[in-house]
Amino acid sequence: MQQHTTVIDKAAMALSGGLMLLGVVVLGIVEILAGKPYSAAPLTNDAGEIIATPMIDPTLRTGLVLAGLLVLALYALYRLVAPMKNQTATAQQEITAD
Repeated sequence: MQQHTTVIDKAAMALSGGLMLLGVVVLGIVEILAGKPYSAAPLTNDAGEIIATPMIDPTLRTGLVLAGLLVLALYALYRLVAPMKNQTATAQQEITAD
């Protein structure tokens, strides 16, 4: 069975993939280029004072990835609920046995 992608399929794939790539890859590269700290938690000294924080808030990065997953979940629900188009079956030819 061959399935063709529709506009909604392409939009869901592009939006979810774009959000997750932005949250993980692009903002990860920005963090690397910005320099240390590479962790999501702020760095503190022995006295407990914050001495360095990440450039991009980890909540924003997590939110982008979760938004991408939410788009995929909504797309999956759409595919479950949306009626399937009638697929044209291949023409079968009856053959009598000899």
